[in-house]
Amino acid sequence: MQNEATRKFEPPPSSFNFGCKFVQDLPAAKADSKETVENKPFISFSVQQKLETPWRDMKWTEEQKTSLMETISSYRPRCGEGTQARVLLLGPLGSGKSSFISSVQSAFNGRVTNRAMVGSSSTSFTKKLQLFNIRGQKGEDPTGLVLCDAMGLGDGEMTGLTLHDVLSIIKGHVPEGHKFSPDQPVRSETVGFVKRPSIKDKIHCVVFVVDASKVLTYPKGLSTTFQQLREHISDLGVHQVALLTHVDHLCTETAKDVTKVYESRVIKDTMAKAGALLGMSTSYIVPVKNYSSELDVDANTDVLLLSAVDHILQYADLYFQDNKPQNIQPKFDL
Repeated sequence: MQNEATRKFEPPPSSFNFGCKFVQDLPAAKADSKETVENKPFISFSVQQKLETPWRDMKWTEEQKTSLMETISSYRPRCGEGTQARVLLLGPLGSGKSSFISSVQSAFNGRVTNRAMVGSSSTSFTKKLQLFNIRGQKGEDPTGLVLCDAMGLGDGEMTGLTLHDVLSIIKGHVPEGHKFSPDQPVRSETVGFVKRPSIKDKIHCVVFVVDASKVLTYPKGLSTTFQQLREHISDLGVHQVALLTHVDHLCTETAKDVTKVYESRVIKDTMAKAGALLGMSTSYIVPVKNYSSELDVDANTDVLLLSAVDHILQYADLYFQDNKPQNIQPKFDL
C-alpha cells in the first residue's frame, strides 16, 4: 500500500470550486468601490435604540491594552522548537482580511502602518499566500503568532480561492509566496510543494472574516460556501472563529466612539445574522474596527483589535493541546 505521505497529491473535481453568483437585484456598483462606501447603512442610536447594558463586558483602559499586548507577545505554543501559531484568514473580497493584519501590527507599533497591502477594487489584491509574523512593541522579536493572508473567496466560477487550495494551505502543502490561480490548483508538481508538512507548516486556526455592512447583501451561495468550508476544516481538527469587520460602517455612534460597540443593538443583531451566514455560534464571533483613513492609533480601537487576537489565540492553542506530545504544556512567558 502506498504511503500517504508520498502518494501523488491530486486536486479533487472542479466542483470543489465554490464560486457564487450575486443576487440579481443587488446594485450594479462594484462591491468594494469607493462609491459604495458612501452608501453604507449607517444606523444611529437615535433610530436603533441603545441597549441598556452592554451585551459583552470589555475594559476600555490603557492598562487593558498593555495587558493584552503582554499576553499576546508572551504566547508560545510548546509543540517543538520554533513553532508559532499559524492563523489563516478567509473571507470574501474586501472583507477586511489584509486591513486586520495591518491594524493588529499598527496596534503594536503605536502608529498606523499598512504592512499587508490593501486593495479597493472588486478583485482580490492579495494573490499569493503571505505570512506575517506579528512583532511586539518597537520591532521586538516576533510573537508566537503568524497571520496568513491569501486570495479572497470569489464571486464567480473561476475567481477566488478554491476549496481544494484552502485545504492544501491548512494541511501545510502550500509554500509561502505561492500565487493562486483557480484554473491551476495546487498539486504535488507545484513549485515548492511541501510533501511532508510538519506541524510548523500547518494552519492551527482558521478565522472567517465578514463585512458587517454586507452581511445581508452577500451572494446567496456564500452561506453554503462557508458551511462547506467549515465542515472540511473541522474534519482536519482545526478550530474556527470569525471577525465581524467594519462595524463602524454600521453604526454612527460606534464610528464616533468604538467603546459603544457592545451597546449597539444593530451590531448585536448583525452578529446573529453573521452567525447564521457562517453556521457558527455568536460566541465564536468578535467585532473589530480596522484602521483605514487614520494616521494615528487609538487606544480603544487597539483594545478591540487586541481582544480579537487574544480570542483567536485561545482557539489556536486548542489545536496544540489536541496535538501536543505527552507531558508538554502550552507556554505563556512571564
